[in-house]
Amino acid sequence: MIPLRDSQRSNSTPLVTILLIVANVVIFLFETSLDDFSLNHFIMSYGLVPRHAHLSAYLTSMFLHGGWLHVLGNMWFLWIFGDNVEDILGHGRFLLFYLLCGLAAGYVQVAINPGSPVPTVGASGAIAGVMGAYMVKFPHSRILTLVPIFIFLTTIEVPAILMLLYWFTIQFFSGIGSIGYSQLSQGGVAWFAHVGGFVAGMLLISIMRPRDRYRRRYDVSW
Repeated sequence: MIPLRDSQRSNSTPLVTILLIVANVVIFLFETSLDDFSLNHFIMSYGLVPRHAHLSAYLTSMFLHGGWLHVLGNMWFLWIFGDNVEDILGHGRFLLFYLLCGLAAGYVQVAINPGSPVPTVGASGAIAGVMGAYMVKFPHSRILTLVPIFIFLTTIEVPAILMLLYWFTIQFFSGIGSIGYSQLSQGGVAWFAHVGGFVAGMLLISIMRPRDRYRRRYDVSW
């Protein structure tokens, strides 16, 4: 299932969401300009390598990606869900929220697989936090979703809470299934970064109160 758009209207321009998308795309374009040796060195230097993780890598790894599908998929999800979360938190607190979710995602991935020599890269953990926050604050929103049925494609509207819970369930059980295998793998999906980011987003959005002028606008959880 591929989300196309949500039904929740945003009442402000998502400046931070746009800047994050631009930053991720620009850095990825820089990655594509490197030769293989330089790219490997760049990823090992700024990606999050659990075996010798250092604090700065938790931050820098959020802005690196492993391919076009990786970066475009992440930025698409950020665009769909980020504007509404930024709308209720405000620009500065949304940026803080996003970075904290990314840090939490990286910490969980390292804690699960601390000896791995494989670098973890991508904004997926931070964006998972945005999705977790969206589920908490906009559970009744509907997501227009592209769904393949055999050789055909169709669109349906899915309640946000069902779609995001389905997504989280896949991440969680895929992560459980990857335990042990990831030590031998030379790459793959950082499932537990997604899980950690999603849970962090749910918790943080419950702590970080929305802007005063929005507290009475949405008839959801505050």
